[in-house]
Amino acid sequence: MDLINDIIERAKANPQRIVLPEGDEERTLRAADRALAEKVADIILLGDHDKIMATAKDCWLPNIGKANIINPATSPKREEYANLLYELRKHKGMTIEQAQAKVLDPLYFGCLIIKSGDADGQLAGARNTTGNVLRPALQIIKTSPGISCVSGAMLVISHEKQYGVDGLIVMGDVAVTPVPDAKQLAEIAVCTARTAKAVAGFTDPQVAMLSFSTKGSASHEVVDKVVEATKLAKQLDPSIKIDGELQADAALVPSVGASKAPGSDVAGHANVLIVPNLEVGNIAYKLVQRLGNADAIGPILQGIARPVNDLSRGCSVDDVYKMIAITANQAIAAKKD
Repeated sequence: MDLINDIIERAKANPQRIVLPEGDEERTLRAADRALAEKVADIILLGDHDKIMATAKDCWLPNIGKANIINPATSPKREEYANLLYELRKHKGMTIEQAQAKVLDPLYFGCLIIKSGDADGQLAGARNTTGNVLRPALQIIKTSPGISCVSGAMLVISHEKQYGVDGLIVMGDVAVTPVPDAKQLAEIAVCTARTAKAVAGFTDPQVAMLSFSTKGSASHEVVDKVVEATKLAKQLDPSIKIDGELQADAALVPSVGASKAPGSDVAGHANVLIVPNLEVGNIAYKLVQRLGNADAIGPILQGIARPVNDLSRGCSVDDVYKMIAITANQAIAAKKD
């Protein structure tokens, strides 16, 4: 399975407008140049035009001139966006003066471009912390209808092709919400199934709500949470195939699933795994990555009404390029919802 090529080809087929607020950051510029050359997305770079073009010249990036370069400080839409931000945040005590100052921050300006309908998604984090990337997204774009929390999905590609879809599993939450309650866990399950469709290209996500118990084999309050979350997830989106609580082997191995959860449509065939908390998710995917020699792509942020993704500050140019394509795929799916 060449998942990344599939993601890139889907992005090329329906180009989206992706904002890169860290417009003069070198890795970001190199990835943007490649995305523009290959027509993966229409790129909006935020920052000083002369500085961006000087960096592009120094780095031999011939395609950066194809980007839409916007300086928040001199943009003709600066006042319009400040007024929009004020209207969105005045109930929280924001003044128009504070809004006018905030729009100078590219992370805020980018989210305001998206909120106004002038862009489809945003990618940042090569310089900024996760908190800085998420804050304006939650204040301006907000969460998707019916969703109250942001979470992170990981694409885990194993060499064991019998699991998931040709070895591909989508796992959530591995990045954001430390100890979700039952309602949040249900939302994470629905969002991760949607990410499996939008990014991994799954036509039939089968979601397993993981626990240390399968169908009542153990009794504990944390198991009760997973059982309740399964019920709530089915109510939130009845179209999704979802079952729980299931142990990991019951979720993935057909013979074990048939033995431990007879009659389940998901047990033994799961391709989306929902862990009960962030601690489990983070540990699990890193163990599989290191001990199982699996590839892990992400995390991909989910639950925001329009896609906003966060990079690691240690990211490579290739990481940024792939996340541009992933963000574009999310934006395509968001327009269909």
